[in-house]
Amino acid sequence: MSSRPLRRARAATALLALLAGVGLGVPGPAAADSASGNRRTVAYHGYRLQVPADWKVVDLAEHPRACPRLDTPAVYLGEPGDRNDCPARVVGRTAGIVVEPITARSAGRATEVTARAPRGKATAPAASTDGTLRLAVEDAGVLVTAAHTPGTERLVRDVLASAELTPGARRTALPRPARHTLPRTARHTASAAPVAAGPQPGTYLGKGFDACTAPSQAAMDAWRSGSPYGAVGVYISGSFRGCAQPNLTASWVAEQTGKGWRLIPIDVGRQAPCTGYSLRMSADPATARAQGATAAADAITAASNLGLPAGSALYSDIEAYTSTASCKAAVLSYLSGWTERLHSGGYLSGFYSSAASGIRDAAEEYGSSAYTRVDHIFYAWWNGAADTDTGPYVPSTRWSGHQRIHQYAGEVTESYGGHTITIDRDYLDVATGTSPQPGCATVNLDFTAYGTVRSGSTGPLVMAAQCLLRAAGHDPGTPDGIFGPGTTTAARNFQSGAGLAADGVIGARTWTALLSRGTTPTLREGATGEAVTRLQRALTAALGRPVSIDGVFGPGTTQAVRDYQSTRGLVNDGVAGSATWGALQSGR
Repeated sequence: MSSRPLRRARAATALLALLAGVGLGVPGPAAADSASGNRRTVAYHGYRLQVPADWKVVDLAEHPRACPRLDTPAVYLGEPGDRNDCPARVVGRTAGIVVEPITARSAGRATEVTARAPRGKATAPAASTDGTLRLAVEDAGVLVTAAHTPGTERLVRDVLASAELTPGARRTALPRPARHTLPRTARHTASAAPVAAGPQPGTYLGKGFDACTAPSQAAMDAWRSGSPYGAVGVYISGSFRGCAQPNLTASWVAEQTGKGWRLIPIDVGRQAPCTGYSLRMSADPATARAQGATAAADAITAASNLGLPAGSALYSDIEAYTSTASCKAAVLSYLSGWTERLHSGGYLSGFYSSAASGIRDAAEEYGSSAYTRVDHIFYAWWNGAADTDTGPYVPSTRWSGHQRIHQYAGEVTESYGGHTITIDRDYLDVATGTSPQPGCATVNLDFTAYGTVRSGSTGPLVMAAQCLLRAAGHDPGTPDGIFGPGTTTAARNFQSGAGLAADGVIGARTWTALLSRGTTPTLREGATGEAVTRLQRALTAALGRPVSIDGVFGPGTTQAVRDYQSTRGLVNDGVAGSATWGALQSGR
């Protein structure tokens, strides 16, 4: 995570289960034999499959310090060791399979979506979540985690489909995962899964670190007592992580936060379209926005599985890129979708990138109505200074309310209590913020008239305005349909950023700017979709008369666009292009 190539993209999403009083399996020997053609046979613990001949096969019993990496095609057999030699840099992902015994630790990563092979079988249909297939083969007592990219998914599925049981297979049942209620305290019971001790990273000022894979409990305890660090970055989700996460479970999260550690939950997904990475977001802003929302939904699922409650900040890792206007628009659109979806689920949004590229781009559009601003920044600037100064990249007044993490050094190896880890060093100044309240995703935004609302107003229009202000990065507080001081302040801040009179009153011009905010594709008769809906809402506000809001650009919308263009001195062609969008988003 820095201005260098992407490293530490994490593999199998760490998942949960409650494991109490369950008898679990004992590891068996691994074997890899040559086979004819382009495949070879690999067997472990009564489970056998055919893998490409050029894949690396690693027996973790013989090499307990091996790092389960996913940037080179490989199959890892056995239980990953507590101490591994993971490098600081792992570039993306290709394909990788980990076959390990069902034990208390491995079963802790299973969820309700983990596929289970039926009796007498070694295969079962598995859904891909976060670029990973998970399968429990209970008759062999193994848990199989298979990571892939869109380009290697078919190959990985073919490998899993070749699996069969051997005569030496011995059954170990995988316990059913417990469900989370996500209370605010770390608590273990016989009927509920463990959860974190409050939102993460919460309120914290001081040093932290991030590493390729979540350290073992012994390492965390040694570093807690002997190191200067009090926070740790954990890669909870994202289909571009390049290290497996054998330790990261809900129990691990609860244990660390219960002992005072602060966690920085990180997602490593699609990268900027102007890079050479194999997994990139679309250069089309509308598509990138949708991809960001999808990534956020997956991150929420992973966070919930790990017991990380609403109110936690989840950080999207977008590595350094050479910024251009189109690349910048794609990245900020992706982050808008990421932020809006996290907010709808009650989570805060964070953004990790190089200070010189992604973070600077976000800062330049800090007050823009075209994008939804992230709540926290996490920036790589390896100047060796343990502080949250952003130098020339971000004005000191932006994200100034305990909303910063500075990665100030990278690729360093440190040892405390006999446990050595390669890390990046971080400095945090963060605070538990106002949790976005779930619900805006279902709030009605479609009205036949958008009347003026101001301090003291109440009702559905106020609720809609509050949700629109929140999506624009100006939090009015809990959307409750009551226009109070928080809504007034949020309205003024939005108006100032949009170049409108900052009076805190939401009239026709402010409604027009709020409702049109977002991507600006060229739309004409026959177009459909979310952008058409936004256009119709904005035209209703701007023209002061109803325009059918149905997401279909028909003759009525064409006429409304023409009416708007003719009254604003625009080319009257009935096509909503950049000039029309620009006028709407400026509140004309």
